[in-house]
Amino acid sequence: MPRFLFILLAAGCLASAPRFAAAQDGGFPVQTTARTQFVFKDGEVVRRDGTKITPLTKNVKLASGVKINYKNGIVEMPADKINPTGKKLTLREGDYVRADGGVVFATPGSAAAAQGKRPIGTDGKFDTYIQRGQGFSDPAMQVSLLNQKIDLLTQKVNLLSQGRTDTPDTKAIDDQLEQVNIKLNAPK
Repeated sequence: MPRFLFILLAAGCLASAPRFAAAQDGGFPVQTTARTQFVFKDGEVVRRDGTKITPLTKNVKLASGVKINYKNGIVEMPADKINPTGKKLTLREGDYVRADGGVVFATPGSAAAAQGKRPIGTDGKFDTYIQRGQGFSDPAMQVSLLNQKIDLLTQKVNLLSQGRTDTPDTKAIDDQLEQVNIKLNAPK
């Protein structure tokens, strides 16, 4: 009789225990807009719609299949051809998940951690990248220059993959590529 009461008590405790890993079990579907983000802030995931921040009370599942645990910031990506078992990563302060399921990292350190790497440099900081040049100031010019670059790279690949025993001379193509890169990166 005591064994039966113990089993009954244990089953009752298990049935009433909170389920903290619901995101990995399925999560709760949520409606989002293009401006919706799920941000890891102060040790929990909150929902941000524009400037409005709402605390989450449940783990969520996005339309893309991405699951987010609101308590610990664990994000589970759905399985696909590249990752047949899916992928899990943990958000860090300031990281967020977009409505489409894409993850945006707040720092290089959090991006490196998601890849299982250590950040480069002692402070994990990076220099701001700013693209300048003719292509940046005029979108039509940028598209034209990038198309030229693609054409030149295609020519070079075709030349190198002809199966010749000697190495073909690609200096003319390399010079043209350098000129296109100069135009793309020239100051305004």
